[in-house]
Amino acid sequence: MKRALKIVGILASVVIVLLIGFVVFVQARGIPNYTVPTLTPQTVASTPTRVELGEKLVLASCADCHLNRATNSLSGHQLLDLTPDFGQVYSANITQDPNYGIGKWSDAELVTLLRTGIGRDGRYRVIMPSFSQMSDEDVSSIVAFLHSDNAMVKPDPTPTPQQAPSFLLKALTNTVMKPTPLPTAAVVAPAPTDALAYGRYLVVGRYKCYDCHSADFKTNNALEPEKSKGYMGGGNRLLNTQQQEVVTRNITGDSETGIGDWTEEQFAKSVKYGLSPNSPLAYPMPKYSALTDEEVHALFIYLQSVPKIQNATPEDKPAIALR
Repeated sequence: MKRALKIVGILASVVIVLLIGFVVFVQARGIPNYTVPTLTPQTVASTPTRVELGEKLVLASCADCHLNRATNSLSGHQLLDLTPDFGQVYSANITQDPNYGIGKWSDAELVTLLRTGIGRDGRYRVIMPSFSQMSDEDVSSIVAFLHSDNAMVKPDPTPTPQQAPSFLLKALTNTVMKPTPLPTAAVVAPAPTDALAYGRYLVVGRYKCYDCHSADFKTNNALEPEKSKGYMGGGNRLLNTQQQEVVTRNITGDSETGIGDWTEEQFAKSVKYGLSPNSPLAYPMPKYSALTDEEVHALFIYLQSVPKIQNATPEDKPAIALR
């Protein structure tokens, strides 16, 4: 008995030492830096079509975090819709300012950041989504827009405050939150005429719907999105800018707790204008008002094909009670 207790004591001591070591390591290392992935130097040709598409994608995927509403400039601000457990985190200035923005960044460095989350300085942009599944053309369009003469990206000398991540965020970035690798082959979007394949691309590549609408950011699989826990079944707990909890809805084809009983017209009003059949959609769900009818149709077709998950979320409950 004494021997067993001694062994337990030794094991407990080892665990405590390891935990203390981990805490010291995380505090000292902070948010990790990485070797910047090597990308063949490239120059993104700017065309009106690319700039137009780039603006649409930036407004859909970047503006909520980077747009300063007071100046209508992508100069960044504090992210108030993050859990306080993550500390104080700020989105970066991504205007063309050479000192405080991305004015000195090459096209290849911007592509690397969008693909992996790693900046030209090797710093991992921890909260920023990485667009590893986005097509080369879409990525090029974002870069073209960032280098355009649009007022949102004109040089703005607003410095980004020093990040103040919490221990929790530091620990997550040293364990489960990692950059994504650069693609090893060309990434081409399916033709819009193939609604099912194109819809999947919109969900996992262009708009990354699965990121919020699967069970939890920590269990999402950026390289194989369909393997994310609770893929498209909702339940991910987000915050609005008042720090109030907002639970993402189930958008699988389940007819009771998902969108299986929605018409395509109802779905269109929901994603474009935030008007779902049950209730208005709350921030942080964006309003994708620039979606084309082709995109809406493809999204609807694909979401109806996703394996159904029965998972009631708060905004469903009044509708379910009436059935």
